[in-house]
Amino acid sequence: MRIVIAGASGLIGTDLSAALRRGGHDVVELVRRPPAAAREVRWDPTAGQLDPQVFEGSDVVINLSGAGIGDRLWTRRRIHELFSSRLDATRTLTRAMRKLDDPPSTFLSQSASGYYGDAGAAQLREGSSPGSGVLSRLCVDWEAAAHDAPQGVRVVTPRTGVVLSRSGGAMGRLLPLLRLGLGGPLGHGRQYWPWITLPDVSAAFSFLVDSRLQGPVNVCAPEDADVNSLMAALATALHRPAVLRVPSPALRLVMGKLADELLLPSQRMEPALLSEAGFQWRHPSLSQAAAWVAGKD
Repeated sequence: MRIVIAGASGLIGTDLSAALRRGGHDVVELVRRPPAAAREVRWDPTAGQLDPQVFEGSDVVINLSGAGIGDRLWTRRRIHELFSSRLDATRTLTRAMRKLDDPPSTFLSQSASGYYGDAGAAQLREGSSPGSGVLSRLCVDWEAAAHDAPQGVRVVTPRTGVVLSRSGGAMGRLLPLLRLGLGGPLGHGRQYWPWITLPDVSAAFSFLVDSRLQGPVNVCAPEDADVNSLMAALATALHRPAVLRVPSPALRLVMGKLADELLLPSQRMEPALLSEAGFQWRHPSLSQAAAWVAGKD
């Protein structure tokens, strides 16, 4: 298939683009700078500029665009940027698709587990209600923008959990501390984090490209884990202790609203639709995932 990807330079996008090419697909990357290769096409989502002809002959559009959620402290300006970077990009893509007589048949537009807010120990399937925080409102608006795609286009909004990788993403900051024996649980540690390894994220997106699933799809591993268990598993795989707990007040003091929205909420997310559709995880258990992160797989 011919697949157009926006946000291909990020953690997920880089791995997914490579995986799709290994699978024999023709992958076109939308970039904001002058193109450096034949597979790249320039666009400007802030200005809403994208030549609709980019999608001619394409089967799938994948939208991974958006400013990093945890990259900076959440000032009012930063929160506005989190919204605008996602909504402008998504609207630019759907607007371009609507100008075509024969648009791509599938639109995968990323969402996030933040859709559910702080849900405690409740089991969260795709039909569960959204939360009320900033991330919840962002995900609700983000998904709604994706559904402005032309009629007949299959729209999928993968709600991705915490991505475990060997570098970058959430692990880019946690792993160096854990390797030094300086890591540990965040807050009380009983909050659930819906985790998934980077190879399984790419595999799940590839699976969704070929599937008939549509609408929201929870993208996480089938084994749930709270932060205490997650940190302990990673530390064990690295042969390091993980006893230096960072209390919630300290997190709030250093990170402000970001701590309450990203690190301390509990989301016990279940990948119900992926499981029912027959998706096979490479790292379905936390022990397998931790071993892969530690380089033992």
